[in-house]
Amino acid sequence: MKAIKIIGVILGIICILVLVAGIYVKTALPNPGPPPELTIEKTPQRVERGKYLANHVTVCMDCHSSRDWRYYSGPMAPGNQAGGGEKFSREMGFPGIFFAPNITPYRLKTWSDGEIFRAVTGGVNKDGKALFPLMASHRFGKMDREDVYSIIAYIRTLDPIKNDVPERELDFPVNFIVNTMPQPPAFSTMPAESDRVRYGAYLINAAGCVDCHSQVENGSVIKGTEFGGGMEFKQPGGTVRTANISPDRETGIGKWSEAMFLSRFDTYSSDKFVKREVAPDELNTPMPWTMYAGMKKSDLQAIYAYLQSVKPISNRVERMEKTQ
Repeated sequence: MKAIKIIGVILGIICILVLVAGIYVKTALPNPGPPPELTIEKTPQRVERGKYLANHVTVCMDCHSSRDWRYYSGPMAPGNQAGGGEKFSREMGFPGIFFAPNITPYRLKTWSDGEIFRAVTGGVNKDGKALFPLMASHRFGKMDREDVYSIIAYIRTLDPIKNDVPERELDFPVNFIVNTMPQPPAFSTMPAESDRVRYGAYLINAAGCVDCHSQVENGSVIKGTEFGGGMEFKQPGGTVRTANISPDRETGIGKWSEAMFLSRFDTYSSDKFVKREVAPDELNTPMPWTMYAGMKKSDLQAIYAYLQSVKPISNRVERMEKTQ
């Protein structure tokens, strides 16, 4: 009996500790500190650079606009640029229901530049509430500050779109874990374009290739799977998986020449891409080809150079698997 009482006391203490830890994580975190005092000048150079990045590299417009999924690769639909509302649901493999926020001046007019900067690079909103890492602050916080300034300068120039987006619904335990996810930025200096591998690494981080072309758990990349593909996207007709883009010669892109890599994007460039309707029983790709296809040739060449330098991962991916 004495032993049972001791075990009961220990279990009680453990429960109290877990409860206290939960309350701390839920109420005291995140603790990002105040946003920086920042006023970003909207120079023509910054706005143009920000437009390029937001539409073709960091592809902010991918999530924060609407895509027309009637067509292959879901090209951007007109009328809601940066207006938010794209839904990411449990059926797609996410731990809850998320809606991309409206980032036009309609929604951000009361935000300071410092608050936007903190959200983009630190992962918390205007009120200090943790953002789910669909908002890739863990990547943007590793970019060059000037590039982030350029993105903010650009979105400040967008037309305001009146679109009030629903609040997210986080599943347990992610509704607790999310508060531990924001991390302080670790900014870098953009490498010289002549240093193709390092510059390619910078672009790969900004573009978020590893976030999708890896395997993930609870929104985080599983270490050791980087660029090996296999992330799953559930669709009504089956499952779509991301490609292995590591330089493995049998299951990745190790046998691809630079010209083959560039050609894959060139197919979706604005002057060549032809919208193709997706049949009712056909699976669609979430890859925003039409956005990434707008990257400069030299940037795509740098990305190819970097991908050829990473660790090859042998992982044969069945890209599209229809429900039986």
